[in-house]
Amino acid sequence: MRHFEHLPAEVRASVFHREPVEFSVDSPARTLAVALGATLYCPATRPKLAEDIVKQAGRGVVSMVLCLEDSIDDAEVPGAEENLIRQFAELSGLGPGTPLPLLFIRVRTPEQIVDLLARLGAGVRLLSGFVLPKFTEERGGAFLEALMSAENAQVAEALGGRRLFAMPVLESPELMHRETRTDTLSGISRIVDKYRERVLALRLGVTDLCSAYGLRRAPDMTAYDVQLIASVIADVVNMLGRADGTGFTITGPVWEYFKPHERMFKPQLRISPFSSGRAESLRTALIEHHMDGLLREIELDRANGLQGKTCIHPTHVAPVHALSVVSHEEFSDAVDILEPQRCGGGVLRSSYTNKMNEVKPHRAWAERTLRRAEVFGVAREDVSFVELLAASLRT
Repeated sequence: MRHFEHLPAEVRASVFHREPVEFSVDSPARTLAVALGATLYCPATRPKLAEDIVKQAGRGVVSMVLCLEDSIDDAEVPGAEENLIRQFAELSGLGPGTPLPLLFIRVRTPEQIVDLLARLGAGVRLLSGFVLPKFTEERGGAFLEALMSAENAQVAEALGGRRLFAMPVLESPELMHRETRTDTLSGISRIVDKYRERVLALRLGVTDLCSAYGLRRAPDMTAYDVQLIASVIADVVNMLGRADGTGFTITGPVWEYFKPHERMFKPQLRISPFSSGRAESLRTALIEHHMDGLLREIELDRANGLQGKTCIHPTHVAPVHALSVVSHEEFSDAVDILEPQRCGGGVLRSSYTNKMNEVKPHRAWAERTLRRAEVFGVAREDVSFVELLAASLRT
């Protein structure tokens, strides 16, 4: 699979300086963690789940979470589990060339991991891993142990030697409460480091974090406008997202809105990127559906050390992926900084002659940027996210 594969070849050629590379579930974990992109959540109760998965893959989705937790009623869990087994069996019967996203199951308990792996049969080969809710050191250890113990000989054979990944969700009240946050993060750090080879990425459950204080951000506001949430994100990245080799990929929080709402504040999208007859109607549509707030939050996610995003609606996928493409200017800076002859450090003027690139302090940024460029591609010099988004929405 690869990002933007759903676009016609001529469209990709017109917008990319370097196209995204292919990757698979067998790719290195650090590549997969970045490649997750917009991870689309879907209730496991959907009667045509297999059909939905194939449809979304055809629209550019490369990772999905099939949810048995908060998205469904407690009483629906047994039926949802049965539905998952049926839908995986249906997917297993499709032709080998059918494109499918990376599939994860969000469970409620460690016991569900063991039970589902035993019941999935051959369908387990389509599974990439599990999403672990309300993750702390105490609760998380049981989930991770269950994952490893459930991979018996039969499951291992179906997986073909591949390991299943875990994606813990950081959403417990202990993270919100100032007096317990540091100890909670320290505990999480210990347990995910112990199982580092199994932890693909850490996900932020901002909706649950808000619930600890009865909060809900409005569509005019990003997660970073809610100071209680912004402080949690900062501390999570500080302790778990470091660029010194000890950190993990941390994904951006969910954007809850997808229908028009009454607007209190001015739109947050400048007119100029959409001008010159290129995409005025696109700007209007984005503003009408409060996508300007989503776009701003995606930019703030990256500025604050997060990659990718949890999505609950298919319309959110294209904006996340369009803004994940590395600009030609970013790519040029990163390549200049990482030139072998500059390993001793120094300062240089950017090839765009508009900024200073300092080799040693900017090295980690450059390495991260080139990793993103590998899986999301590099835009042509005259192509912005507007053209990338417009191209994605036309398909």
